[in-house]
Amino acid sequence: MTTQLVSDLTTLALMARVFGADIIALLRRLAAAGVRAGVSEMNRHEREGGR
Repeated sequence: MTTQLVSDLTTLALMARVFGADIIALLRRLAAAGVRAGVSEMNRHEREGGR
């Protein structure tokens, strides 16, 4: 392993440790927004006489 690779991996591990909780929270919010959009689309489809 080169020192540059070790440095990059260490930086990546440190960033994952520092920002990991924020990234998980962001992913949860994005998933919730996707679910809301899907439910909204299903409800709109039903109101318009779909299946």
